[in-house]
Amino acid sequence: MSPRVPRKQVLLRLDPAVHDALARWAADDLRSTNAQIEFILRRALKEAGRLPGSASPIPRRGRPPSAPQDPPDPT
Repeated sequence: MSPRVPRKQVLLRLDPAVHDALARWAADDLRSTNAQIEFILRRALKEAGRLPGSASPIPRRGRPPSAPQDPPDPT
């Protein structure tokens, strides 16, 4: 697992109607509005050939995966 990279914070001003549409889209995709904005920006950068190869993947949220269970001893 890679170490956590500090996230940049930016202030973003949006038209309220745009924000509402974005929030609905995020809810449909089970993402936060912030995660939806990052998803859209990354997709646009990738399509434009401008996403840096050094960009870390979007951090996964939620419960970490459980540790693999050892198989039962057959004896």
